[in-house]
Amino acid sequence: MRLLKYSLSLLLLASVSAQAGEKEIRQAFQKNFTGANVASVSKTPYGGLYEVVIDGQVAYATADGKYLVLGNVIDLASKRNITAARNAKLSEVKWSALPLANAIKEVKGNGSRKLAIFSDADCPYCRKLEPELDKLTNVTIYTFLYPIEGLHPDAVPTSKKIWCEKDRLKAWKAYMLKGEEPKSRGDCPNPVDETVELGGKLKVSGTPTMILENGQRIPGYMPADRLDQLLTAASRK
Repeated sequence: MRLLKYSLSLLLLASVSAQAGEKEIRQAFQKNFTGANVASVSKTPYGGLYEVVIDGQVAYATADGKYLVLGNVIDLASKRNITAARNAKLSEVKWSALPLANAIKEVKGNGSRKLAIFSDADCPYCRKLEPELDKLTNVTIYTFLYPIEGLHPDAVPTSKKIWCEKDRLKAWKAYMLKGEEPKSRGDCPNPVDETVELGGKLKVSGTPTMILENGQRIPGYMPADRLDQLLTAASRK
């Protein structure tokens, strides 16, 4: 979480009026955290706190604008993690915003459920995920080739080579499941650079990152049985 670079617990903000509201809290944040993107400030119904969405994550400020509170707010009656639920909502991706033509498409069974995956060809957990995906049925999977060059420099040319194969899906499966290198030169028109740019805009910071039809984002590996449940739930909404 990017906010952790600012503090591990409580951060003292600039002193402002005791009657501080949304405007004053926003100004205090902008003054103390130069360059931080304060997307919204809104009053919560609990503890007199204000919710502050900063750099895509939820934090809380006291009403007087002096203190920032980092951590989870839990509804003890329902045992619901309000902060986690809010962060999950903020991280959702509109399915209609995904350029599906830039992904490798695989239809399994009737293909009725939908799943998009940002996957790095040389990511160990992406490879671990592939056998789990093979266990699913009645789903259409869109795999966006998303090499993280800083971690896996060879994944960029490999991704382009896979895309340039005559049968992209076969080449992807062969590489991820069997370690078979693609044979193309990778010099055909391909969307890999566009996908990297898209992932940056969507704040895809790790792979695999999965997106369900209802917009829910799933970071990291997940076993097939759990993923199957989420796919079914997402298709009903």
